[in-house]
Amino acid sequence: MTSETAPMKIGKHPLLSRLDDAEVLKTFTPAELESVAVEIRDVLCNLMATRTAHFASNLGVVELCLALHTEFDFRTDRLIWDTGHQIYPHKLVTGRYPQFDTIRNQGGLMGYPNPVESPYDLFMTGHAGCSVSTAMGLASGDALMGQAARHSVAVIGDGALPSGIVFEAMNNAGDSGDKLTIILNDNKMSICPRVGALAAYLDRLRSNPFYTGLKHEVAKALGKVPMFGDPAERMLAQLKEGVKAGFLGGMLFEELGIRYIGPIDGHDVTLLRKYLRMVRDLPGPVLLHVVTEKGHGYKPAEQNPVYFHTPPAFLDEGGKPVPLGSDGSPPYTNFIRDAILAQMQANPKVTVLTAAMCQGNKLEPVRERFADRFFDVGICESHAVAFAAGQCKAGMRPIVDIYSTFLQRSHDQIFQEVCLQKLPVTFLMDRSGLTGPDGPTHHGVFDIGYLRSFPNLVLMAPGYADEVTPMLQFALEQDTAVAIRYPKAAALHLTDPPSKIVLGKSETLRTGTDGTIIAYGAMLDQVLAAVDLLAGELSVTVVNGRFAKPIDHEMVYRSFEQGGFVITVEEAAKMGGFGSAVLESASDQRLDTRKLLRLALPDEFIEHGNRETLLDQLGLGPKQIAAACRQMAAMEVNVS
Repeated sequence: MTSETAPMKIGKHPLLSRLDDAEVLKTFTPAELESVAVEIRDVLCNLMATRTAHFASNLGVVELCLALHTEFDFRTDRLIWDTGHQIYPHKLVTGRYPQFDTIRNQGGLMGYPNPVESPYDLFMTGHAGCSVSTAMGLASGDALMGQAARHSVAVIGDGALPSGIVFEAMNNAGDSGDKLTIILNDNKMSICPRVGALAAYLDRLRSNPFYTGLKHEVAKALGKVPMFGDPAERMLAQLKEGVKAGFLGGMLFEELGIRYIGPIDGHDVTLLRKYLRMVRDLPGPVLLHVVTEKGHGYKPAEQNPVYFHTPPAFLDEGGKPVPLGSDGSPPYTNFIRDAILAQMQANPKVTVLTAAMCQGNKLEPVRERFADRFFDVGICESHAVAFAAGQCKAGMRPIVDIYSTFLQRSHDQIFQEVCLQKLPVTFLMDRSGLTGPDGPTHHGVFDIGYLRSFPNLVLMAPGYADEVTPMLQFALEQDTAVAIRYPKAAALHLTDPPSKIVLGKSETLRTGTDGTIIAYGAMLDQVLAAVDLLAGELSVTVVNGRFAKPIDHEMVYRSFEQGGFVITVEEAAKMGGFGSAVLESASDQRLDTRKLLRLALPDEFIEHGNRETLLDQLGLGPKQIAAACRQMAAMEVNVS
């Protein structure tokens, strides 16, 4: 049994067991709330002994989650978690403790908010930065619907705060003056340590020597005031804000029309509750700055929150994490990283840009060896692409290394700043295809469709490990943009070296007489396994497609004219995908398209689950591909 599928044994947690609804938290004493926090962290550590899951980020919001649910009624009030991977404590206190052992397993709880699971989850959030906009929209819609008494709360991390859409939302919120509560969860981290001037600004808010001393004095004074709303307390709060603004040169949020309060300790439930009561009753938009520690409560995660963001499954032995099992064969990401290092070593014009995904894209060695040519722009994908376009125009050869699902956020910049200008930016799209337990917010299944229509853009995909290096070198030699997709999966190894990479040319790996299978990218391993299953039954040609654009028209012609069926296989949405490119080529060449079967992902959002299991269920596993070959061959016989 693998760590992805092993059941988790939930221990005895008497307080969590009572939470069939978050409203029960309101009946708990302060001491009981502290005990709930301990139970939540125990559940999270038990979870990590069974599967890979988000860990450090969830440890950091336990107290904040408890305080929010005790001071608001989110059965009617509104709560949006941004990005959503810190949703586990929220799930545990909103009636999902009995099902928690199913999280990130197929058919079980999702690792992100999911409205299908609970009315406490309003949006399926997996991309950063959108919480303020959606919370503002909820507040506006509620007011228009005559439900202005509802509170709308957005919890956003300091890593997501620099996203452009956040400032678009705050600009609008400050101008409108609508009631809105923004909780800034400041843990000095994105997945990796966050970057940029805004991060430095938050550091100054936390560490200004005068304000740090003032904060303690104000806290003492507030403790002597019975309840927020007292005139004396309001005076103290106003004094604090005035002094802070004067010494820090004016508050960014205040200048945007959003009242700023904080920073406060995000691991003190009592203090959090007190401040939440205050901001809940203030008019207009308010930002409460909460300082938390990513990995709080588990020392190894506190000391290394990057590794423990989504660590491999481990067993805790007296505070020491012991890894369970191994990750198997190296994934495509490792080969891409090594190819990047080789190109940067060989060519001083090559740069790398990523959007807060240094760790996910395994780029730490690149950052260390080539710090002057490595750029982490934070969760700002649109900026990354436009930034790369500027570098390219200046004569550099930038590589933009971003997950497929997140590159979608820069669609307009790929169009306007790169393709329209005919600039040779290279895009590396990690996590293309199914991303397993991360689910529909992260599956990178649309990139072929949304990129293939752009002029001045080449689309490629390696089918096996040894193609990665020559493909990247080829991309950096082109005078137009190139996008290379690859999955979150182990890379296939072939015994024979790859043939030369030629623009718009495929590679034939096996020849047969009964039909042709054209694989695009990492589906090659599934196709080869399917052909092995057909040995002695059907003789099948196997083509490694390599290019979705330009498509290999000669290969398409040969495949249709040599007889037998033609099947395309891709780990992407069928509409506008690789199979569609083959179909268009065949149609343009007046070939018999009735011989073609396109195997791809259906027109639906695919739930989370083990990648291999999902491929089987969606008709893309070896057995299913072999069955499709038999069916197509039988149809050929019947027609003849």
